[in-house]
Amino acid sequence: MFGGKHVNVTAVRRKNQEITFLEVPREDKTWVRKLRKIPLLRGIVSIIDSSAKGSKHLNYSAEAYADDEVEPEEREKQKKKEESGMSLTMMLGVAAVGVLSFVFGKVVLTLVPVFIEKFLFGNMFESHTLHNIIEGVIKLLLLLLYLWAISKTPVIKRLFQYHGAEHKVITCYEAGEELTVANVQKHSRLHYRCGSSFMMLTIILGVIIYSFISWDNMVDRIVQRLYLLPVVIALSFEFLKGTNALREVPVLRYLGYPGLWLQLLTTKEPKDDQVEVSIASFKRMLELDAEMEKAKASITDEPVRNGVLDPLKG
Repeated sequence: MFGGKHVNVTAVRRKNQEITFLEVPREDKTWVRKLRKIPLLRGIVSIIDSSAKGSKHLNYSAEAYADDEVEPEEREKQKKKEESGMSLTMMLGVAAVGVLSFVFGKVVLTLVPVFIEKFLFGNMFESHTLHNIIEGVIKLLLLLLYLWAISKTPVIKRLFQYHGAEHKVITCYEAGEELTVANVQKHSRLHYRCGSSFMMLTIILGVIIYSFISWDNMVDRIVQRLYLLPVVIALSFEFLKGTNALREVPVLRYLGYPGLWLQLLTTKEPKDDQVEVSIASFKRMLELDAEMEKAKASITDEPVRNGVLDPLKG
């Protein structure tokens, strides 16, 4: 999946080798666009938006895969079931499920290390900072273990290969090279602007932020983690934007390295046919973005008649 200025595009290679696309225009409401311009708040808005839209595109690819694998009779039964609106996804909405999944996962990854650290170390030492550091290490180990485990499954491994292909395509494009399979494959599968880097930043910054506030008991500690979670997410988003902007500075570029290291787990080297799909998706996104920009310009550049804009055109 690639997100452009005006449209998000996902490409899927079907069983018959045809590449199909899901094209979703980016139609943010006015108040959402305003929030995207406000530091800290824009991070929360962007994460919620990415979770909602990402789940929709993943659902499309999963449905395409399932559609290719089932028999025509079974496919017809599934279609009737979907039309009846009885499935959980249809009732709640794919976007809502995506957002809820992100929130639930973030809360779990935030609170479970608290209980583990408390169980293992209890009141062994007085320093809250030391407790926070150990908690952060536990959280990192749990994240690494989880990513390593799921990366061993065939489906997730293939997903991570496509993730790597996306990064390679973007890097090739940013380098000004022609988007061919050979050119794309020369580039790294790691990229500064990635959700994997964001996950690493939330752990590192979480340790720092939590260290400024002490707690008296376990309940206070849990409540503190929950109400500070939006702050951690917002600051992590801003820090990620900063590390990307500074990635060409010799010394400061190392600030983004922890996130790049995590991508060694969340991306895999793609095959040539996977790169072809990513190139097709990216080119389609560029094509649609250009068409929408052209259409927008044609409206904006409407000639003025007798010094007054045509009222029908605005």
